[in-house]
Amino acid sequence: MYNKIDLIRFVENYLPPEAEFLISEKTYKKPAVLMKDVDGDGILEIIAAYKLREESYTIIMKYYDGIWYIVNKIKIKDQSEREIESIMLHVAPVKTANGVKSGYIDNKGIFAIKPKFDSAYDFSENGIAVVEEKNLYGIIDQFGKYVLQPKYDSINEFSEGRAAVVNDNIFKVIDEKGKELTTRPYNFIGSFKEGRAVMSVTDKDGKTLYGYLDRGGKETSIPKFEYAGDYNNGRAVVKLSDNQYALIDLNGQILQTYKYAFVGDVGDGLLAFKESDNGKFGYIDINGNIIIQPKYTAAQPFNGRRAIVNVLENYSNGYGLIDEKGNYIIEPIYNDINLLGDKRIAVGRAIDKDKPYFGSKFAISDINGRLLTDFVYNSVSNYKDGFASAFNDENTFFIDKNGEIAKNLPMLSGSGTLKFEGDLIKADVDRRVSYFDKTGKVIWSQNTVIPLNREYSVKEEKYKPNNDYLVYYPQVKGMKNIEVQNSVNNKLRELSQVKPIDVNAQLDYNYFGDFSIEFFKKKLLVMELWGYNYPFGAAHGMPTRSYAHVDLESGRVYELKDLFKENSNYVKVLSDIIENQIKSNEEYSYVWLDSYKGIKEDQPFYLTENALYIYFYPYDIAPYAAGFPTFKIEFKDIISIIDVNGELWSSFN
Repeated sequence: MYNKIDLIRFVENYLPPEAEFLISEKTYKKPAVLMKDVDGDGILEIIAAYKLREESYTIIMKYYDGIWYIVNKIKIKDQSEREIESIMLHVAPVKTANGVKSGYIDNKGIFAIKPKFDSAYDFSENGIAVVEEKNLYGIIDQFGKYVLQPKYDSINEFSEGRAAVVNDNIFKVIDEKGKELTTRPYNFIGSFKEGRAVMSVTDKDGKTLYGYLDRGGKETSIPKFEYAGDYNNGRAVVKLSDNQYALIDLNGQILQTYKYAFVGDVGDGLLAFKESDNGKFGYIDINGNIIIQPKYTAAQPFNGRRAIVNVLENYSNGYGLIDEKGNYIIEPIYNDINLLGDKRIAVGRAIDKDKPYFGSKFAISDINGRLLTDFVYNSVSNYKDGFASAFNDENTFFIDKNGEIAKNLPMLSGSGTLKFEGDLIKADVDRRVSYFDKTGKVIWSQNTVIPLNREYSVKEEKYKPNNDYLVYYPQVKGMKNIEVQNSVNNKLRELSQVKPIDVNAQLDYNYFGDFSIEFFKKKLLVMELWGYNYPFGAAHGMPTRSYAHVDLESGRVYELKDLFKENSNYVKVLSDIIENQIKSNEEYSYVWLDSYKGIKEDQPFYLTENALYIYFYPYDIAPYAAGFPTFKIEFKDIISIIDVNGELWSSFN
């Protein structure tokens, strides 16, 4: 099959001599040529967009009997200003017996790239996408072929044709073909903006220093700054030392210095600053002159000649909106204010004034502070093409620039976001993805039934008694004994935290629960049931995890002890193995050895085909950041104490 360069050269032979491929005005966009099964016959066609004598065209070429033919040519308007929307691919996750797998669908909802990735991300402007397989990340093209085989711990989103990649906490920069451009390791590399990316290293004294890279991976400013901000209009703010900031150009040359305790990033106007560490925020111009005296407890960069400020302290919110003279456009009395673009603003009132961390109800305002709606929205996204996604207590929808619900676009029950994605609308509502056309017709939605084999399946059920409580839980189908099946499903509901919740109460926490299939063989089904409880206002929430080991014939839900022979002393055997792993394996250096006292009889566990996994909850034996410390014990190492004639072992062997 053709690579991108060969494809461009091939198509050129079929175009008029004066024709030029269309290239989006967005930086680093490639010629608009690709291969796609447009008519769904299983054979790839070639689609290309070009310009001829001030007119723009799209052609479709089809392969018959060894020859390519142009089967369609369409005159289009303003093609150089937009994407070739008809050939976009869209991320589509599917629940399978091997866990959640993601692929890509076309505009008809048909999988153009089969769901085989553990995670997948949107295609970038350069026609490539980041995907994950077996905990490693790589890059594919629009045919699903690897441009870069999975080998990195993570790959950040591409910006300006470049991406930061991470292995063993070391950052590097790659181009669109996966070529590494940097020649030394970095502790951090940000996204590229105006041809520059912030990077950092740690010096011999353990101090973090910042600098900048260009798109070739070369240092335009060596790491010498105590802080470095992103570029905006060719300028960036850096910290030279205590009470010493500077404005630099793209080459790292200092344009202006500021003797203040803090100077904020470049916006489209003034710079936020503080005269002392414990002082309040004001604004200076780029020459360092004080324009707005310090009087704010928080001050954001100017955007569209407006800036958001806060005047209250001690975790209270008094947000307002000011102009470049410090005049209040919106008085500082609100719990939240967000700039939405398109000269629109979301203004939020606290749901509970005594507990501002519970969140806000939002109204839409124009840039001059005139309220266009009442305070009726729970969340509002940024405007794009005249519409913004929003949701209230019941539904998710688009609103227009007047803040009114767009009647001619889809509305979905639940909380989330809608986004225009080419010819389709992507809905991510109540943590589930679906796609619609602009009339509201469903093009594709995530599956709710997971086939295991011809006999058994798992049905996904939804429980949402309150806007702050959402659980997806499994229900087994196909068991011969309905009473036993009902008993199993009741247990799964209980383990999934499906419990009575007051429909009208304002909870002081948010809870989300979900599940996936960890392992299935013969008649043993292992399902992971996980959740996350976040108390509003807390630094972080608390994750939960449990595994249900279900025998699909007997309905028995197995425990750890069921794997072993009676009087095998499995607790001590497993405890000793885990202690040895902690002491001998650098991977477990984070474990608090003094806190490890061995395992319990009912220690959390799960099984796969060849191994037993024992895990601990956060804070049990390690810091919160370590998550669930997990230890793999292969069956061959403990086969002497396994009850190979027992029900659990026999259920999958």
